[in-house]
Amino acid sequence: MTDSQAIIDIGSNSVRLVVYNGPARAPSVLFNEKVSAGLGKGLGDGAKLDPQAAAQALRALSRFRAVAQAMGAGDIRTVATAAVRDASDGKAFVKQIEALGLPVELLSGEQEGRASGYGVISAFPEADGIVGDLGGGSLELVRVRGGKVHETVSLPLGVLRLAGLKKGRGVLDRHVRKMLVKAGWKGVERDLPFWLVGGSWRALARLHMHLTDYPLPVLHGYAMPPEAASRLSRALGRMDRKRLKGIDAIPTGRIGALGDAAALLATLTRLLGSKALIVSAYGLREGLLYEGLTAEQRATDPLIEAAHQVGSALGRFPEHGDLLNRWIAPLFAHEDARCARLRHVACLLGDVGWMANPELRAQRGLDIALYGNWIGVEARGRAMIAHALFTSFGGGNTPAPLVAQLSSPEDCAQAAIWGLAMRLGQRLSGGVAGPLEVSRLTLDDKALTLTLPEGQALLYGEAVERRHKQLASVLGRTAKLA
Repeated sequence: MTDSQAIIDIGSNSVRLVVYNGPARAPSVLFNEKVSAGLGKGLGDGAKLDPQAAAQALRALSRFRAVAQAMGAGDIRTVATAAVRDASDGKAFVKQIEALGLPVELLSGEQEGRASGYGVISAFPEADGIVGDLGGGSLELVRVRGGKVHETVSLPLGVLRLAGLKKGRGVLDRHVRKMLVKAGWKGVERDLPFWLVGGSWRALARLHMHLTDYPLPVLHGYAMPPEAASRLSRALGRMDRKRLKGIDAIPTGRIGALGDAAALLATLTRLLGSKALIVSAYGLREGLLYEGLTAEQRATDPLIEAAHQVGSALGRFPEHGDLLNRWIAPLFAHEDARCARLRHVACLLGDVGWMANPELRAQRGLDIALYGNWIGVEARGRAMIAHALFTSFGGGNTPAPLVAQLSSPEDCAQAAIWGLAMRLGQRLSGGVAGPLEVSRLTLDDKALTLTLPEGQALLYGEAVERRHKQLASVLGRTAKLA
C-alpha cells in the first residue's frame, strides 16, 4: 500500500481507529486509538444500545474520521460487529454513523470469524489450529489450516455477556457444549493449538507472564500450556482487584472481565482438547487487510517484508541486506529453512545500528530484534536474530542474559557465526555492493577462503584480515585469501 489505510472497528467493548502504512503484506501501524464506549453493556436479545454509550461512540467516530483524513488515509473502512448487529436499534445507529461520512459494513458473525482467522494466518502463515476471538459481545471460533479459513461459528459469549452465566463446577462446560452443538460446530481434531485473539485474553496472557516471570514483554506469539487456563482461573479467585491493579502490564479496564475470560478459556481448552494457547496480536482488522491482498502478495513472508522495511528505513544502503545474505550463504548450506530465514532477517537488519553511538551499536541491534513489532517469529527466533546483530556490531560472542534465557546454547553459537560472517562482509564492503559482488566466501574441511579478483587485493586490509581469521577460528578452519 502506498497511501495510509484506516480501519475503524466498532466493537461491543470499544471503538478503535488504526491507521496503517508500509508494505501491504506487513503494514506498520501509524496510529492506534480506542475509546471504551461499551456499546454492548446490558445488551440482550432485542435490547437497544445504551444512549450514553452510543453518543460517546459517535463523538469518537467523528474524531477518528478527522484524524484519518488528516493522516492521508486514502481509504477509511468502518466495520461494526456484535453489539450493533444484535441491537434492535442497530440499523438506526448505522445510519447515524453514515451521516458522519463513514459508510459502515455490518459484519455477520461468520464474516467476523473469517476476518479474525485470516488475521492469524496473516501473522502466522503456517497456523494449523483453532482461532478464538473473544470480544465484548461474541466469541468466534475458526478452524484455520493450509493458509485458509474453514469451519466458523459465532457464539453469544462475549465478556460483557459472561457475567450473567452460571459458572459452577461443570456448569459452564455443559452450557458451552450445548451452544457449540446448536451452532453446528461439527468438532475438529483434538490436540491442536488454540490461537487467542482479543483484549481480554491478551490481558490473561500478561497475567501469566507476570506470574511466571517471563522475561520478554512481547505478547504476539507468546505460548502457554493448556493447563495455564485453569491455573489462571484459580489464581484469579485468590487475587483481589487491588493486587491486579498493581500489575502494570494489565490494563485497568480489563480487570473486571479477567475471571470470566479465564473461566471460558479453561472450558474451551477442555472441550477442544487444545495442546497449546498462543497469543496473536493480529485479528479482525489485520484479517480484513489480508483478505484484500492478491495471491502473490499473500505468498510473501511477512517477517522478511517487515525486515526489508525496517532495514531500508534505518540502514544506509537498502539493497545491501539481500546481497550480504547471499554472500555469506555458502557457509551455511547445511542449515534448514527456519535458520536460513532467520539469518536472512539478520542480514536485512545488518545496518540498523550505524547512526547509534559506537559504544551502543550492539545494544541497538539487540533491542531492535528483541522488541521490534515483528510478526511470524517466536521468542526463540527473535533471540537468534538479536544475537547475530549483537555479534555483528561488535558486542562479542557471549549472549546477553535475555538471549540466553530465550534460546539454547546451540542457537546462540549458530547466531554468533552468522554475526561474525556479517561482520566480515560489512568490513570488506564498507556497506556498498561492489566488493560483495566481485568476491566470494567458500568453506571446505580445512579453510575458510575469501576470493578476490585481481586488482582488488587492496580490499583485504588489516581489519578485514582480522575478522576473516576470527570467523575462520570459530568455524575450526584456517583463513585463506585467494
